[in-house]
Amino acid sequence: MAKTKRVVVTGGSGFLGRALVARLAATDWCGEVFVPRSAEYDLREMAAVQQMYADARPDVVIHAAGVVGGIGANRENPATFFYENLMMGVQTMHQGYLHGVEKFVTIGTICSYPKFTPVPFREEELWNGYPEETNAPYGLAKKMLLVQSQTYREQYGFNAIYLLPVNLYGPEDNFDLQTSHVIPALIRKFIEANERAAATGETAKVVLWGDGSPTREFLYVDDCAAGIVAAAERFNGPEPVNLGAGFEISIRDLATMLARLCDFTGEIVWDSSKPNGQPRRSLDTGRAQALFGWRAGTPWEEGLKRTIAWYRANRGAG
Repeated sequence: MAKTKRVVVTGGSGFLGRALVARLAATDWCGEVFVPRSAEYDLREMAAVQQMYADARPDVVIHAAGVVGGIGANRENPATFFYENLMMGVQTMHQGYLHGVEKFVTIGTICSYPKFTPVPFREEELWNGYPEETNAPYGLAKKMLLVQSQTYREQYGFNAIYLLPVNLYGPEDNFDLQTSHVIPALIRKFIEANERAAATGETAKVVLWGDGSPTREFLYVDDCAAGIVAAAERFNGPEPVNLGAGFEISIRDLATMLARLCDFTGEIVWDSSKPNGQPRRSLDTGRAQALFGWRAGTPWEEGLKRTIAWYRANRGAG
């Protein structure tokens, strides 16, 4: 197939978006990628969305843009996370339908799953309860895009698919302690604690939220990009599809592993007055393998080492 398809990647300058753009360039069908910058195209505004479609004229849209953050950011900005994620997604998909794009790929979130979903999370469980409270507004806004994709397919025959990646990590992640997720936050805390201890002669100490008991699953960002592109190429159904690595680790064990990899030998203090978040998260990824032949391939510890190495090399940039 000739490299003729024009692809819009919203959020294409972000963590996942950059990996997606690189992956698309390696395909035999994507001829041009258009990345709308928020300064030029505010996707919360319908006029800006319409202008983006007029300028880009895409065949395929991958909607990866979102307002995201950790537990603290979600607790402080629940209305912002709900409104901005909902408006960006609903308007971008609706205009995609009106402009006749061949395919619309929505990147959802596992924050949409109910708080007490049986592990491993299966896609059939998405509607069997309310999401964990600290990130429910974000999760519900993203889940409405599943409803939109399914109803637009039913009523209009619009080829919209919906993917659910698990927590991502990897080089070029967001390491801002106010908005980052757990892996980049832990890496930064351990490395900076070591440096403070070396400068002061005091014992290194890192304080972490909760009690360490919740479990999470993590997917290397390049693996996720490969899964999204595989779905864009080969999947054309209404079912939501999980993208994950197929394993589960407690936050306490994750902290221990990252401390070792960051050469941190100080004290880890758990602040149980802070929230844990959802008790467990781990995905059943069988549907992705069955429907479009994808599974994650990056070894867990190797992915962490690459992430730590990138942060050490680049944290002073800018």
